[in-house]
Amino acid sequence: MRVLGIAEEFADDGVRDATIIGAAQRVERYEIAAYGTAVAHAHLLGLDRVVDLLEGTLGEEKAADEKLTEIAESVVNLDAASTDDEESEEGEMVGAASGAKGQASRRSR
Repeated sequence: MRVLGIAEEFADDGVRDATIIGAAQRVERYEIAAYGTAVAHAHLLGLDRVVDLLEGTLGEEKAADEKLTEIAESVVNLDAASTDDEESEEGEMVGAASGAKGQASRRSR
């Protein structure tokens, strides 16, 4: 199954969630740009009522983007980073056990 063009089949839920939030933020920012442009055009045309409506929608899009940022910074990115750290540590332990460190140091000479 695909969500926002992103495969849901990730090894870790935190990485998947961070990826989905990143995609959602790209959508929000595209919408912010579009509504911002529409507001400017409506303003130039003297369509004050349309400006008011579009500015309301623009505010909603900005609020949604801020909420996604808050979620990403407070929970999701931390989960994804801790998973990456754990996988990195596991990889180092496996490499040390198999003698990969010795091989790497010999190659760097």
